[in-house]
Amino acid sequence: MKVRYLKLEKAEGPLIIMDEVKDAVYGEIVDIEMSGKEHRMGKVVQIDRGKVIIQVFQGTSGISLNGVSVSFSGKPMEIPMSSEILGRAFSSTAKPIDGAGEIYSNKNYNINGRPMNPVARLYPRNYIQTGISSIDGLMTLIRGQKLPIFSGDGLPHNQLAAQIIRQARISGEEVGSFVVVFAAMGIRHDEANFFRKVFEEAGVMSRVVMFLNLADDPVMERIITPRCALTAAEYLAFECDMHVLVIMTDITSYCEALREISSAREEVPSRKGYPGYLYSDLSSLYERAGMLKGSKGSITQIAILTMPNDDITHPVPDLTGYITEGQIVLNRSLYQMGIYPPINILPSLSRLMKDGIGEEYTREDHPDVANQIFSSYSRVQEVRALAQIVGEEELSEIDRKYMEFGRQFEEQFAKQDFEEHRDINQTLELMWELLRILPEQKLTRIDPSLVKKYLRK
Repeated sequence: MKVRYLKLEKAEGPLIIMDEVKDAVYGEIVDIEMSGKEHRMGKVVQIDRGKVIIQVFQGTSGISLNGVSVSFSGKPMEIPMSSEILGRAFSSTAKPIDGAGEIYSNKNYNINGRPMNPVARLYPRNYIQTGISSIDGLMTLIRGQKLPIFSGDGLPHNQLAAQIIRQARISGEEVGSFVVVFAAMGIRHDEANFFRKVFEEAGVMSRVVMFLNLADDPVMERIITPRCALTAAEYLAFECDMHVLVIMTDITSYCEALREISSAREEVPSRKGYPGYLYSDLSSLYERAGMLKGSKGSITQIAILTMPNDDITHPVPDLTGYITEGQIVLNRSLYQMGIYPPINILPSLSRLMKDGIGEEYTREDHPDVANQIFSSYSRVQEVRALAQIVGEEELSEIDRKYMEFGRQFEEQFAKQDFEEHRDINQTLELMWELLRILPEQKLTRIDPSLVKKYLRK
């Protein structure tokens, strides 16, 4: 028989505190029935003998200490999953918000996921083509990888996310099994409408699953959103054998919600007020990407986060960089120059890129030509610094060629229209076109046979 408790000790912020509770389990879901038969959902977040602290998803506004009854389910939060979730939009707690009805399934799935056995993981191989030259050519996204985008307030990370979702493709015979799971945390209503409109106009909504947490939704639900999205991704990847790209924005909003709840629980704060377990909490999200032996599917993650004051040493990007396999960094000065997407290639990298490109995957010249572009653009920064001191007219002839290379790189390669989709061959040809600006003897990072084959044709 299910026991209902009829009295609370305290209600504060998103938390309620109960005493003399028997057999409560950490992480289990509770049902809170208020006067007027309104129901709210909560989760057990702390147990100290008989004292239990519960996070209420919809907040504690309107909850009376004596006018409620609370029952414990004995289970963590679970959501139903079926292949019918494709093309649908859900709230932050996985409730349908598109008017197309409920999802019915015989099986419910724990949103906290199933731990991946490290021995069962496969090394990520092959690539996902985003249609964006800076990413595909220089920091290639590999299937099963987690590659975050470090942005700043006011930069076009939402447009970039929408463009990637609209254009992303995989190569080979598996092209029909590629889907996208999109999780938005703390976004405004106009941003949510922007994403819906872009996906519908591009005709890709049928292969997208959306989980939306809006800015005016309860802060507790922001913690649930990415976990619901990743549960959907795991179902599609490991039970339906699909290749899933998960895009989560904005991880900083998620971390701020975590900080707010940690403060309400009166936990000892760490850097900038964030909880000391921020690293392990982010790991519980990021490490749900990957590939497993015996499964044809894969989960690839792009987590978008905004850096407060464009500070890459802020705890959120700092800890994210330790967990993930590289980063894509957006630059404000490039954006002010009218370059979209404003990707700064020098601090950006994809650590798994070398194992998913080349002759078997993209093209034989890809690794060498990418290394040469990085090296040459790095030299451009040195020449620009010198030109600020002595003036461009006093530069040597070779330095002026590097200046021209830098201008052409930003105008012809990095700059790309929101509607423009370049395949990998177009991107590589653009890279060779840029390298023709420089003297052949400066192409020291490319195999001479590749120079002969591609540069001189």
